[in-house]
Amino acid sequence: MRTRYYLVDPADADALFRVTGKIFGEIRPANTLIVCGLLKPEMRIEIEVTARLRR
Repeated sequence: MRTRYYLVDPADADALFRVTGKIFGEIRPANTLIVCGLLKPEMRIEIEVTARLRR
């Protein structure tokens, strides 16, 4: 599993880590966090997740 987070404000990183820690629990995906501008002012975060379905 891999996650990418695009944040507008780096001050939001701690909140992001708290929420994703609760969601993923013991799962530790490879992740990248990028601070950047997004297209619209109301957009504060974009999250991209790539996972493999095991069969």
